Order: sequence, then C-alpha cells, then structure tokens
Amino acid sequence: MKTNPGQLSQLLKKGLSPVYLVSGDEPLLVQECCDQVRKAAKDAGYHDRLTFHADHQLDWNAVGEEFSAMSLFAEKRRIEIHLPTGKLGDGRALLERVLADPPEDIILLLISARLDAAETRRKWYKELQGKGVHVPVWPVDADKFQGWLQQRASNRGLSLTRGALAIMSERLEGNLLAASQELDRLSLLANGNTIDEETVEQAVQDSSRFNGFELVTELISGRAPHAGKMITVLQQEGENPLGLLSVLSRDLNLLLELKSSAGQSENPAAFLKKRGVFQPQRARALEQAARRLNRSQLNEAISLCSQIDRAAKGFDTLTPWHYLRDMSALLAGRS
Repeated sequence: MKTNPGQLSQLLKKGLSPVYLVSGDEPLLVQECCDQVRKAAKDAGYHDRLTFHADHQLDWNAVGEEFSAMSLFAEKRRIEIHLPTGKLGDGRALLERVLADPPEDIILLLISARLDAAETRRKWYKELQGKGVHVPVWPVDADKFQGWLQQRASNRGLSLTRGALAIMSERLEGNLLAASQELDRLSLLANGNTIDEETVEQAVQDSSRFNGFELVTELISGRAPHAGKMITVLQQEGENPLGLLSVLSRDLNLLLELKSSAGQSENPAAFLKKRGVFQPQRARALEQAARRLNRSQLNEAISLCSQIDRAAKGFDTLTPWHYLRDMSALLAGRS
C-alpha cells in the first residue's frame, strides 16, 4: 500500500509491515519518516540493525545471506538498504524473492531517492505494494513553504513575527533541512520571547556563512576556490558531511535528467519547477552546470558520492573531506 508522511504515524500504531519503502528527494522528511519506522520496529523488539548501501561495490549475495540466516538467539532484526539512485539494479531478483515470502524475524527498510515511473512498474515494486508500505516524500510546494515553516516553528514552541517568518521563508525556501536547523538555532536564542526580524537577520546570516547546503551550490557552480575554503571550515567545525551529501547526490542525478530533457527540447526552467526547484539561484546553478558538464563527468561525480559516503561511515582510509575536494576539482571542469 501507499501512504503519505502525515499518515505514517497512525499506520505504524496499527502494526508493522514486513517492508517499508521511503522514497523522495527531501532528506529531512525522508529521514523523519525512516526514524518513525525505526522507532516502531525497535519498540516491537527489532533491535539488531544491518545497513547496506546499493552502490557499485555492494555484494547482493551477502545481503541475500542475511535474509536466509537465522538470527542469533532468535533476535529480531532490521535490515536497511539505501538506494541512492532509486534503482535496485542487481538486487532486483533478490528483493523479488524476499518479498514473495518475507521473513518473520526481519523488518526491511528501503531508503531511496525518488522512484521513476519505470521502477514502479517492475515486479519487485508491485510485490512491495502488496506486502508492505511505500511512503513517497514530495517537496513542499513554494506556496506552502511559509506555512510549513510556521507549523514547524509552532511545534518547537517558537513564536515568529510575520516579518521574521517572511525573511526565513525567502532565504530557506526549498531547503527543508537547513530550515529545520535554523529553527533549532533560533530556539536556543528565543528564551520564550517572540523572534523578530533583527534576530532572524543575525542568526540566519551567521549560520549561512558555513552552511553545508551553500557548499553544494558552490560545488555545482564549479567555484572550486571558494568551495575549498568552505570545505576546510566545515571540516574544522566537525560538520557531518552526510547531510549535504544527500542533497549533492540529488542534484547530480537531477543534472543528468536535465541533460536528457534538453535533448527532448523541454524548457529547463519548466523541468526544474516540475522537480521542485523553485529558488532562482539554485535553478541558475543547475542550468549552467548542465551546460558546462558532460555525462561522463556527472557519472564520475555520482560514483565519487559513494566514496564520500563510505569514508563518512569509516570504510575508507581517507576522510570524506578529501573526496569532497576531489569533487570540487571535478565539477569545476568543463566538458
């Protein structure tokens, strides 16, 4: 079955399904949905957790062995598989077998980029709809972003003036994770007081200096020197690169789609709006990058994202920041 993020909590209270698929290009909302599933599974006794990343180095046979193995002391397990491209590839046959007869002691959580129409027509997806739950996560529309921001602030007990809300909406539109982080920052400054324009100006300006999402824009724009400085500062501040990595991966895949749409004479601005890109600055950066970079460079950059991900999780001798500097040089090139 399919449900939306707002209904997931109530659905989980009714009982667990053997498999959940959370898909979309909004890292914050995807993460929050996954956290709901994880909590419900842990509360139900699924304490063991195994995580796999479906990059070109993943051994799907090893994944299959985990589904076939009896868990030690009959403990229930959670298996999470990240699908950064939204495609199963070599794992499709395995998942079809698993979904045909899901193990009773395993909850499977698939965390994916937005699925394309072709993937939803495949056998594995149809099996999942019958046995599990798909939670598609969509971007917050531009005309609803301010309302989303206000609701989010209210949930934190924050009161913002209309002007403060307008400034935040203008600067953070389309970047939900950054917006959530700014609200966390403001909650520390508020002390129960109403937040006005001056407070927002100071807080948001300060945070935007070394914002990971600004780094993504610099990388996509090919501004290597400035991106290099930002990488150094973010590394020194102990920033977790995984948050910005999901946004960078999304934008790189979006660039590949944009290049394909250009061959079909689709207007780039119209294409980007369909994909939830409403910020003029980000849209310009993507359009210019699509013209500047070729498919080979973009595919290499997507592969580099996998190395960054592995390094951030401790599976590489080099740091993720090393690979981000490589990414900066790669995306500064011309086709």
